[in-house]
Amino acid sequence: QVQLVESGGGLVQAGGSLRLSCRASESTFNIGLMGWYRQAPGKQRELVATISFAGITNYADSVKGRFTISRDNFRNTVFLQMDSLKPEDTAVYYCNANKYGTTYWGKGTLVTVSS
Repeated sequence: QVQLVESGGGLVQAGGSLRLSCRASESTFNIGLMGWYRQAPGKQRELVATISFAGITNYADSVKGRFTISRDNFRNTVFLQMDSLKPEDTAVYYCNANKYGTTYWGKGTLVTVSS
């Protein structure tokens, strides 16, 4: 079972930046698609960005041009660089990993963007 631990959340003013990290409990050389999702209060969890083992990325329209997902398989970590943050980006951000058809989730890290 893959365990995922997120870090890097916090409080930031609109226009600011944060970098989220998600460390896996095992080598990410064994993991295919990894990604970040978020859930705002009262809303459903939604896709933010994904990255394949080969480094192919996909972004939600709402974050394109502002967020960048990357992964470092030697450090078993996936990152989410968030720039030009907006109040509507406020949410709990969850790391996601898919290994051999099984999906794993982290417990989430809270990002709060003040106006």
